[in-house]
Amino acid sequence: MTDTLFLTSTDVVNLATPADYVDAVREGYRQRGNGAPAQPRSKFFNADPKGMLTTYAAVLPETGAMGGYMYSAGFGAEDAWFMTPVFDAESGAPLALLDGASMNPHKTGAAGAVAVDELARSDADTLAVIGSGAQARGQLRATATVRDFTEIRVYSPTPENRNAFASDFDESLEASVRAVDSSSRALSGADVVITATRASDPVFDSDDLEAGTHVTAMGQYSPDKRELDAATIANATYVPDLRERATFDAGSYIQALEEGAISEDHVSAELGDIVAGNAHGRTDEDEITVFDSGGTGIETVAAAYLLYERAQEEGLGTEIEFEPASEALTGN
Repeated sequence: MTDTLFLTSTDVVNLATPADYVDAVREGYRQRGNGAPAQPRSKFFNADPKGMLTTYAAVLPETGAMGGYMYSAGFGAEDAWFMTPVFDAESGAPLALLDGASMNPHKTGAAGAVAVDELARSDADTLAVIGSGAQARGQLRATATVRDFTEIRVYSPTPENRNAFASDFDESLEASVRAVDSSSRALSGADVVITATRASDPVFDSDDLEAGTHVTAMGQYSPDKRELDAATIANATYVPDLRERATFDAGSYIQALEEGAISEDHVSAELGDIVAGNAHGRTDEDEITVFDSGGTGIETVAAAYLLYERAQEEGLGTEIEFEPASEALTGN
């Protein structure tokens, strides 16, 4: 038998700051850049009731952890459920099982923030956010730890949502945060753009991007999702979280490829390659850069292990027993 720590979303909700998540996820991507294994998600769809089962995983050998996400969305419950197993990378023993829902925007936001730190200009101080949901909030909280923004503009189609978003962050951040009524107004003069939507059509026009802008797009994790138009992809230094994802489920990249705007060799580098110093990120002040964040096991394992360690320190969670196969299969 081995004791495994079960952590609820309530257990982990206050265990780490946005900066903590960013540090852990940066380290995870550094390991990926030096060869740590990770693969894009697998997706299984059900028609009746409509739903999706998704899983992805990674091994972070220097952290000493491996695992990932398995989650369902839709089906009869018409909701989503996130399970996050964490294993010891040396022994294979299960260390923890997390209800991963509450950490999701934080770990995804941290991946976006790492990309901003690597790809945005060092003097970037104006941020545009397209979207106002939980993921947009996670992106902003994390990204605000890597650049000193003075002005943040948010746009989403529903005025009540964008106004509430702006009000909440205007109180909690030192930057001026305000809602605007179009994506073009959000992008005007922006040094960094974050898109966090469920859009099937581009959420801004490439002509609205100014020279030197960095874009983090995290809502295009399916071939039919498309936050960025073909011209934006074609004109940018394009960096995905995983190279393999670009032609697997990165909707904007796939559709730009189908339109003939780019070729398959348009991927500049994986984020991990840049973090590890094995590839260049931004090379000049006028370059447009794009980070395509579709979600991987890298940030998931990095964040989950961080929370596991913090929970141990705080005495949180419930121990559950797992029986090794050597005993369970033989009955001994």
